[in-house]
Amino acid sequence: MDLSSLMFPLLLVLLAVPLFLSARKQKRAVAEQQALLNSLEPGDRVMTTSGLYATVAGVNDEDNTIDLEVADGVVTTWLRQAIREKVVVDTETDAVVDDVEDVDVVDETADVDRAQQETKK
Repeated sequence: MDLSSLMFPLLLVLLAVPLFLSARKQKRAVAEQQALLNSLEPGDRVMTTSGLYATVAGVNDEDNTIDLEVADGVVTTWLRQAIREKVVVDTETDAVVDDVEDVDVVDETADVDRAQQETKK
């Protein structure tokens, strides 16, 4: 059996595997996006493909549209496909240091000065 006769089938396999894997990845991404669009409910915070942050005000299954409230009382109608992702609202607030006296301040320059003086002796 000649080595050149094995090269063509091997080349076909090497080209087919990445195509198969990319098709699976794309199919999974489409399924995830469709699940996201189907799970939208009024009150969800979303971001559109154009970068607009809004709150879902209503969903119209017949027209495949969604009403987004971009400001208080300002509702616009968008296609569902314009929704890019749900935005998770972080309700926790970061702790703020109220008293400066509670914070320990480390004076690193004093340690360096002491070390330099000791090496000079």
